[in-house]
Amino acid sequence: MKVKVKYFASMRDRMGKGDEELELQEGATIADLWQAVSQEVLPENTLVAVNMEYTDLSHPLKEGDEVAFFPPVTGG
Repeated sequence: MKVKVKYFASMRDRMGKGDEELELQEGATIADLWQAVSQEVLPENTLVAVNMEYTDLSHPLKEGDEVAFFPPVTGG
């Protein structure tokens, strides 16, 4: 199945691109997707959305989903 992945802010810098399309096995989760795109552990407090709704790493993906990764926000 194909899914579209978007990276925002510092996550875009880390990945070296703003978006990509990936082919994953049926039943893959967001955690599986992250393993496919990065050798690093997903930074703590990273927000993940599927089709513009926040979710967690165990969320199962389906054909045509759009997954967005938002890095943790810091500041004061």
